[in-house]
Amino acid sequence: MHRVIISGLGVEIPEPSITNEELVASFNSWVDTENGRRQTSGEALLAKSDSAFIVHASGVKTRHVIEREGILDPTRMAPRIPARPDDALSLQAEFGIASARKALDHAGLKPSDIDLVICSSSHQQRPYPAIAIEMQEALGTKGAGFDMGLGCSSAAAALHMAVNLVRSGAHKRVLVTTPEIITGHLNFRDRQTHFIFGDASVSMIVEGLAKGDKRPGRFEVLDTRIWTQMSNNIRTNLGYHTRTAQDDPYMINLEGNLIKQVGNKVFKEVTVAGHKFIVEFLAEHGLTPEAIRRFWLHQANARMNAMILKLSFGHDVDHDRAPMVLERLGNTAGAGAIVALSENHADMKAGDFGLLCAFGAGYSIGGALLKML
Repeated sequence: MHRVIISGLGVEIPEPSITNEELVASFNSWVDTENGRRQTSGEALLAKSDSAFIVHASGVKTRHVIEREGILDPTRMAPRIPARPDDALSLQAEFGIASARKALDHAGLKPSDIDLVICSSSHQQRPYPAIAIEMQEALGTKGAGFDMGLGCSSAAAALHMAVNLVRSGAHKRVLVTTPEIITGHLNFRDRQTHFIFGDASVSMIVEGLAKGDKRPGRFEVLDTRIWTQMSNNIRTNLGYHTRTAQDDPYMINLEGNLIKQVGNKVFKEVTVAGHKFIVEFLAEHGLTPEAIRRFWLHQANARMNAMILKLSFGHDVDHDRAPMVLERLGNTAGAGAIVALSENHADMKAGDFGLLCAFGAGYSIGGALLKML
């Protein structure tokens, strides 16, 4: 069984951004128009959104997106992402490659050094050909590639797969990439979810640690774990069977098929499950939360993370122990915890422990116990 490290990290954040105030202005403009129609038809009127509500509910103040003008257009409220011909690189593969190249550079490797690509994200642009295979072709990596997903735990779940494939000797070096283009799947007309998500792409290089190789500044992966439990409280129904439920299968109705969640239940149930997962996972290695120098948690909700850590430690935990990037990036699904890791590890010392932990739809939780070399 081989020792395994994360030798490279790469993050790609789109340049366009949207503030809460801009998003609220667009949403409320649409609500005014919609309520005018509803008043005439006798339907229940919709409530407006506001920035204070968004910050209180999530901690998000701004988010970066692939395309902003279509999102902010009250007559559209969705990004404008033009279709590309089959022989052109897909947007998701392009986004994944941008972070993958940074991870390869960080690891000091060439694409030909990689023998497996895993593209794992909460939403895939298409079922096939696999985005990972498209990336393999464009990058020039060897071996194989496949797609997978586990909601917001996607990157952590793929890390679990990659670590164990390398540890067993099945693969030498694995590129794990999580290109999250969430805004294409988000209902910007839903007051409960329109403000939550942003777009980001992250990549990790997972490889064996050669005997005598010190690799200072890199993380050894001591163990990984995944956990799932069925819940409908975070759900999307959009898929290639959606058309079969329509009277006219060539006119797809998106109502009820985009991202939806029961926020209060998610908060309570994931907080309890996340706390239990962290404490039990660490206990298996004879560790307590106090022994962990840094926690890189899923960037979904600032209050939920604070509560999970307070339950785990018995007291409040500061930003240094558990850094957040949510305020400026929004919830970037599977990418968020890796962004937090990439931006907050350079000050750690050899021998320090860190815990990567993501949680989300499923319910699902993925964790990795890391040690700075």
